Amino acid sequence: MALFPILGGGSPLATLEIDFVKLRSSRGLLQVCIAPAPSVFPDCRDGGGAIKRSIPASAGQLRVTGLAPGDYAVAVIHDANGNGKLDTMMGIPREGFGFSRNPAIGFGPPRFTAAQFPLTGGSDRQEVRMRYLL
Repeated sequence: MALFPILGGGSPLATLEIDFVKLRSSRGLLQVCIAPAPSVFPDCRDGGGAIKRSIPASAGQLRVTGLAPGDYAVAVIHDANGNGKLDTMMGIPREGFGFSRNPAIGFGPPRFTAAQFPLTGGSDRQEVRMRYLL
């Protein structure tokens, strides 16, 4: 009985549900990065606790369970041709992209703080609006 408070006292794990809206087509993959820190946003580089998932674009949503509570930001690429990267033409994305909290887009991706949202124990839902420039 004495161990119960120690085991039960941790922060509850969280579930994140992401809905991808305004997809141009259901072809290809959605490359999703769930980043817990600015150092790994927006592309999940170098680990750092980031979660990277590839799902069929036709799925339209993703559910991730077992996340530690904290601040996160989501970045998504609609990899329509399935080559594993964001294709560009003269620096302009040819494929769709989106971010949690749907921040304004200038030149390049938004800062982590613009896409950041708190995730507490329980469940949270984020709607990511996909954008296409070409």
